[in-house]
Amino acid sequence: MVKNFFSRFYIGIILLFLYAPIIILIVLSFNQSKSRAKWGGFTLKWYGELFQNDDIMRALYTTLILAFVSALIATIIGTAGAFAINSMKKTPRFIMMGVTNIPMLNADIVTGISLMLLFVALRFSLGFTSVLLAHITFNIPYVLLSVMPKLKQLNPNTFEAAQDLGASPIYAFFKVILPDILPGIISGYFLAFTMSLDDFVITYFTKGPEINTLSTKIYTEVRKGIKPEIYALSTIMFVAILILLILVNRKNADKHVPIRK
Repeated sequence: MVKNFFSRFYIGIILLFLYAPIIILIVLSFNQSKSRAKWGGFTLKWYGELFQNDDIMRALYTTLILAFVSALIATIIGTAGAFAINSMKKTPRFIMMGVTNIPMLNADIVTGISLMLLFVALRFSLGFTSVLLAHITFNIPYVLLSVMPKLKQLNPNTFEAAQDLGASPIYAFFKVILPDILPGIISGYFLAFTMSLDDFVITYFTKGPEINTLSTKIYTEVRKGIKPEIYALSTIMFVAILILLILVNRKNADKHVPIRK
């Protein structure tokens, strides 16, 4: 009993430190008063003013376009890379998986500064394209990790069997292979989309002065002084990312549900 109590108490303290600031931020986004120390009543005013702010709306548009395009390209490249790596022998496959995991294990600030220095060395102007390339770079490993397990579960004889039955290689791929690995591809896309939507450090170092994403816009506004609209914006970002993570986790859970005969 005592051991269970302390275990639950310890978990409760961790959850409190993790989520209490977020809960306070959400509450403040509905506070009619601009003061953080005074509750002035419930209001949706700050959400209305948020959507009337042209700068924030441009940042939102840029963020969504970046997340959608970078996740899509990373999913295509990552899926093709997963096929290539899966066809390798054990030692080269082990080395390639280690190399592709480096962007995930590396600190974001190291990746961001490295990419910035690379763009500067290549005389590549920092802007939307540089941020897009940076997001594709750190998204590809997440797609690989989502697709590779599905490829390992495939029966290697199904593709050849489909061809023996008269199917062309392309038809066999789309009708036999793709449906089996599609859950992994979708999970990889949503995960890449979420990582791109949430990124700040790498975006900050590779974006240049012309564009802003939501994360960099929030950082800029906070330096000037926290406005209630920022609470509303942060709340919307948190809810959007939470919904995406729930969808990804549900898809992963559905893949492991045993089929009853």
